[in-house]
Amino acid sequence: MKKVLLLCMAVLGALLIVSGCGSTANKDNGTSDPKVLKVATNADFAPFEFQGEEGKSYQGFDMDLIRAIGKQMGMQVKINNLSFDGLIPALQTGNIDAVISGMSINDERKKKVAFSDPYYESGLTIMVKADNNDIKSFKDLQGKRIAVQIGTTSAKEAKKIPNAQVKELNSSADTFLELKAGNVDAVINDKPVNDYYKVKNGDNSVKRVGDKLTSESYGIAVKKDNTKLVKKINDALKKLKENGEYNKLYKKWFGVEPTADNK
Repeated sequence: MKKVLLLCMAVLGALLIVSGCGSTANKDNGTSDPKVLKVATNADFAPFEFQGEEGKSYQGFDMDLIRAIGKQMGMQVKINNLSFDGLIPALQTGNIDAVISGMSINDERKKKVAFSDPYYESGLTIMVKADNNDIKSFKDLQGKRIAVQIGTTSAKEAKKIPNAQVKELNSSADTFLELKAGNVDAVINDKPVNDYYKVKNGDNSVKRVGDKLTSESYGIAVKKDNTKLVKKINDALKKLKENGEYNKLYKKWFGVEPTADNK
């Protein structure tokens, strides 16, 4: 009996040691797995995140950036594709460690999650059909039919426009389809998304009009109280900007060097 008791105590001790080591590593990394950073995105927001032509790999500025951040942190990045309005709930339940998805930092979201330092400065712009000369600015959108992506700041701002008929869709790609089909009068998206669509598709049937409505900062979101992970992401982002890797990724996807706001 003594031998059995001693054996049980030894096994229990070993389990406690292993458990202790695991929890320390997890605590230090701010993640559920010390070697894996579980990231969620809505992969329909080119040029920030989208799926490759084969429908498997995730590409875009955000995807390259988070992989570079993970590498800097010594972690493997595992990416999950979710609907945009499901990103924050997945973060809050602990199913993922971080969100990178062209997500604007705002007061409403900061009540639910914590954000990294900004990694991109953006703003909202309008797209209309090329032959539309009635809409030249945001004030001309009153009473018009507007397509936006659900859960975005575009949707939030569009709903503030008097008498506007706002159509919320699952992806930015869907907003352009609605515009081309004539089902809406205008699309509101982030400026780089609108610009990339036009350049990527060589589509002269649409045009961007007016100035930016807002100035928005994109950030990487983590669980509200996960200060350790926020610090690690910020440290990695800072190093990428210092060693020039951030600039390389920026130029790869936007064709120019980052502006002063984005450096």
